[in-house]
Amino acid sequence: MTDYKATLNLPETAFPMKAGLPQREPETLQRWDSIGLYQKLRQIGEGRPKFVLHDGPPYANGSIHIGHAVNKILKDIIVRSKTLAGFDAPYVPGWDCHGLPIEHKVETTHGKNLPADKTRELCRAYAAEQIEGQKADFIRLGVLGEWDNPYKTMAFANEAGEIRALAEMVKQGFVFKGLKPVNWCFDCGSALAEAEVEYQDKKSDAIDVAFLVEDADKLAAAFGLSSLAKPAAIVIWTTTPWTIPANQALNVHPEFTYALVDTGSRLLLLAEELVESCLARFGLEGQVVATAKGEALEHIRFRHPFYERLSPVYLAEYVELGAGTGVVHSAPAYGEDDFRSCKHYGMSNDDILSPVQSNGVYVQDLPFFGGQFIWKANPAIVAKLEEVGALLKHESINHSYMHCWRHKTPLIYRATAQWFVGMDKQPNEGATLRERALAGIQQTEFIPAWGQARLHNMIAGRPDWCISRQRNWGVPIPFFLHKATGELHPRTVELMEEVAKRVEQEGIEAWFRLDAAELLGDEASQYDKISDTLDVWFDSGTTHWHVLRGSHAELAHTSGPAADLYLEGSDQHRGWFHSSLLTGCAIDGHAPYRQLLTHGFTVDESGRKMSKSLGNTVVPQTVIDTLGADILRLWVASTDYSGEIAVSQQILQRSADAYRRIRNTTRFMLSNLTGFDPAQHLVPVEDMLALDRWAVDRTLQLQRELEEAYGEYRFWNVYSRVHNFCVQELGGFYLDIIKDRQYTTQADSLARRSCQSALFHIVEALVRWVAPILAFTAEEIWQFMPGERDESVMLNTWYQGLSELPEGFEMSNAFWEDVVAVKASVNKELENLRTAKAIGGSLQAEVTVFAEESLAAKLAKLGNELRFVLITSTADVQPLTAAPADAVETEVPGLKLKIFKSVHAKCGRCWHHRADVGVNAAHPELCGRCVENIEGAGEVRHYA
Repeated sequence: MTDYKATLNLPETAFPMKAGLPQREPETLQRWDSIGLYQKLRQIGEGRPKFVLHDGPPYANGSIHIGHAVNKILKDIIVRSKTLAGFDAPYVPGWDCHGLPIEHKVETTHGKNLPADKTRELCRAYAAEQIEGQKADFIRLGVLGEWDNPYKTMAFANEAGEIRALAEMVKQGFVFKGLKPVNWCFDCGSALAEAEVEYQDKKSDAIDVAFLVEDADKLAAAFGLSSLAKPAAIVIWTTTPWTIPANQALNVHPEFTYALVDTGSRLLLLAEELVESCLARFGLEGQVVATAKGEALEHIRFRHPFYERLSPVYLAEYVELGAGTGVVHSAPAYGEDDFRSCKHYGMSNDDILSPVQSNGVYVQDLPFFGGQFIWKANPAIVAKLEEVGALLKHESINHSYMHCWRHKTPLIYRATAQWFVGMDKQPNEGATLRERALAGIQQTEFIPAWGQARLHNMIAGRPDWCISRQRNWGVPIPFFLHKATGELHPRTVELMEEVAKRVEQEGIEAWFRLDAAELLGDEASQYDKISDTLDVWFDSGTTHWHVLRGSHAELAHTSGPAADLYLEGSDQHRGWFHSSLLTGCAIDGHAPYRQLLTHGFTVDESGRKMSKSLGNTVVPQTVIDTLGADILRLWVASTDYSGEIAVSQQILQRSADAYRRIRNTTRFMLSNLTGFDPAQHLVPVEDMLALDRWAVDRTLQLQRELEEAYGEYRFWNVYSRVHNFCVQELGGFYLDIIKDRQYTTQADSLARRSCQSALFHIVEALVRWVAPILAFTAEEIWQFMPGERDESVMLNTWYQGLSELPEGFEMSNAFWEDVVAVKASVNKELENLRTAKAIGGSLQAEVTVFAEESLAAKLAKLGNELRFVLITSTADVQPLTAAPADAVETEVPGLKLKIFKSVHAKCGRCWHHRADVGVNAAHPELCGRCVENIEGAGEVRHYA
């Protein structure tokens, strides 16, 4: 038997089938570094429209986790896709470096009693070390960026810039000092931001406490009685017994009806609606003597249960009837509503009792409980209430309670003198900060759209922003306060600039080392230099000022001081998105971003939160070492990030399977471009075969879809359409059909060069489509593509060499859609015959297509080449009316099939079963067209 293999154009490529990503990806990283890819992108970006994605800084503490990987990969996909779309899209990664977690880590490692300057030195060193570890992992993910010059909030220039941002807000009149309850952590020894608070279940002592009346006559009059027949008491319910020593008032709702209930030994004042449930809880029986509206009780005084002081009744609309007694005990130092209520009734800051110290211990001189830690004092307080006859009920309850997100310990509200940014404080000019921020939200595009309502609600209801902390490792609030008046120095803004200049040279240590006389001269003795530091959310929240217009001013947008996009997890509505919005609106009058993109949190495939104890965590470094970063990137792209993002080994394996399909499809096309030089062999589109023109047109239509999906950040649509294109239009149709033409026609024939030209166009487009997602694989493909090309796919834009079918083209998209449907029906029946062992391969089959008139006319246009489309040895088209009774019905209306095994010999070269096999005596094993392709002018193909 003659071997005709040498006469075939067999596929050949050095592009490996096995990806070996864990081994090859580091080589690609080295190559990017060696050619200075990021720097070259900046060079080619000059003059292009700019797109600025401002990086929300991860915290410089600990190894990166799967959430970090999701975040950074999403950002990289966007930056790469914008670059390919023709934008100058720089990416400067950043790190948040100050704050309590790092200081706590240093204290844990080196002890708590270090000198402050030593603490700061160790914190800076620790943050630098953590940044290097995280940076290596981010780079390994394939994230392109200015890694040699990232921004760090602890960089001297940024520390100085942050002080200047604060000065701008001081200058505009947003900053003030006030006594207010703030979230306080005893372990941190500091106020916490709202974003640093989480809620967990806590077991608490719930108590009902009676406060005996002082103004008995007034109480009687309020209820329309001439006098009180018995002792009377108002009853409160609380889950914080430790606040009872700080009680200074009692709150009732002005519109609620309150009842005076005779319980035998005394009268109890309760909300009428809760009388029955309260008496049941107290184990008492009683009768309502009289009722009155809450507003009638205003200013009536009651006695503190165990201290010699009085608690007046104040009206408050925050009182609820859901639980308790309808009366709220008010300790203004330890509750926001209590504080506002007491201030409304004229209580001064000096009047407010605050017996709990920063470490959670009562002041030493507090009667009965001095020196005790508040949680441990709860039983003693309950016992004291019982001793004086004020305790009506005591029980333990489990309820949701605020905790520190770092220490996981319960927090309290604690009134302290802090620095605030006022939400409703009238600035020197223009609208209030709340008004500006709400307007800024309306002007921002949210992705997904629900983020707008979420952030709006947070801003609409949030209190003033407490920006001061009592820590060592943070940017200082460089204020001088007058010792006598407590007022800021009249030249505060000017002095802050002087401090900023010093910090720019020496870091935050410059402030802590500063002798006040250096700036204030003879006035120094009249002023205190404060030691408070800024909330770490102020650090990151002002990066639009001290990074985009400071340390990396080249990022400044040509259209104004706002980034195009901020992208972070959904928790940042109360974190970085929030603080950036407030500082941007305070300084510039608008949000520092035009778009906000929010992604969800990672969960396992069952929807459970990632937890080491559950053993369901996925470590990105492990995935990279086993499957490769591109598999991780493909998983991120394939997921709708607007909700929870499911990940597991099984899910990642599915991504690996999809990756293999895309890779193998590309490899097949590359292997069929062997011997093709686009400079010599590229066929003009108007000369290409009809099927090839259709394939190029389909590629162009898909590219338009993908450009839109990338522009709208719908990466899961990009993934699904590219994957389906590889599986369906290419693998399931076009590539299957062209094998015969590619392998058997003459090497330099129009039939083959037309097909190669189409493949070249498709690969040129495909490699760019996948480059934002499969960053490493796209570079690998790029190196194996024919023709002159630059060093990286990323130095290009979307492929412009695609053409669409001209209007009125006979074999239009609609034509090929019908052909695709017919081929699918034929394939289904061929598979049925294979299963029944009636035939082997499809080329053993001969098919007759019985079609209604219009479909038959379309198929007839392909003539003899229909058999190449259906991949059968013969294909005949007959009217539907000629279909025999045993013709197979199909899912295509107006189409029946008759398929039978060919009786003809098999060609030893093309494997078609043809009547003319062996007609040529010189080649007894070949069909006529193969003889023509070997010795003659070559067969002519018109369509497929």
